[in-house]
Amino acid sequence: MTRALSIRPLLTATHRYEKTVSTRGRGHGVYIDAPILAYLIETPNGRILFDVGCDYHKIATPELRKKYLEPMRPTFDVPAMSQTQRIPAYLERLGLSVADIDLVFLSHLHFDHAGGLCDVPGCDVHLHAAEVEAADTGEVSGIFEDEIAERERWKIQQDDYDVVPGVHAFETPGHTAGHMSLFIELPKGSPVILCGDAADLTENLIDEIAPGYCWQDREAEALASIRRIKQMGTREGAELWPNHDFAFFRSLPLFPEYRD
Repeated sequence: MTRALSIRPLLTATHRYEKTVSTRGRGHGVYIDAPILAYLIETPNGRILFDVGCDYHKIATPELRKKYLEPMRPTFDVPAMSQTQRIPAYLERLGLSVADIDLVFLSHLHFDHAGGLCDVPGCDVHLHAAEVEAADTGEVSGIFEDEIAERERWKIQQDDYDVVPGVHAFETPGHTAGHMSLFIELPKGSPVILCGDAADLTENLIDEIAPGYCWQDREAEALASIRRIKQMGTREGAELWPNHDFAFFRSLPLFPEYRD
């Protein structure tokens, strides 16, 4: 059976926000620090990036920060991000470049997951059709039009599918209309499920609590996705990796180390 070779977590930025953003109805007035993560997945069939973090220019340029990010206060602070946390900088540390990335898999289109597309030009981008359709309504907060301007070039997906052998994408909508997660088989350890924002925190998984933001208030759909992740994890003996949990992130290998 073909499996992925390794997963490297990439800390692309840090975000401080009101906890209720991650846990629906919980944490009003409580602020947490959260990692903004991407993952570099090495496979025998090429390299995959799962999410790409923020657009560094919107953080570092005062005019852009004021236009795009400052209006999110007080619920969201502006993310903290350095040049060394951009995707090309991580790749350079491995002796790689953007040209060595074969595919970008976006869990969804929020700015802290898709904004970094500007740093990986020319890569194939995979995304669920429902995510694009929702974005095109103009009703989704947290998506910036300039970051999705090339969506007609993307490889739009439907349903669950195998990205490459050993890497399986599956639908986990609710947080957003077309949110997807990844199931990854590895050569040595247990399989890994990258939850994306279907589960920001370990708390979402343990307590089966939906993310604070659910597309069109589809809380039941978000909870069904959490249960699907948990059921798959139990069935396959997989580790569940929540997406914005600093305590969990600190348990993962520190770049350039990896899980295999």
